[in-house]
Amino acid sequence: MQLAKVVGTVVATIKTKELTGLKILMIQPLTHELKNSGGPIAAIDTVQAGFGDLVYWVSAREATLALPESFVAVDAAITGIVDAVNIEVTDIS
Repeated sequence: MQLAKVVGTVVATIKTKELTGLKILMIQPLTHELKNSGGPIAAIDTVQAGFGDLVYWVSAREATLALPESFVAVDAAITGIVDAVNIEVTDIS
């Protein structure tokens, strides 16, 4: 799982029947320190996330497993909305 922030939506008037009724959001991947990591990507929303939400998401085969039909052509899926992030810094030296 990876962290991301919802930064926009995608409107597709024509898409495959397996994606009918599913919302597509633009997400900005983040590091564990909540800093941008690469550029925004489109992801299928499985949890009713909204603009500005901090979410976690999966990619590749795991993304398809989050959908009602598991053989759909998707690269990323939002699988949870993050309530809080706690980072414990430890010195291992």
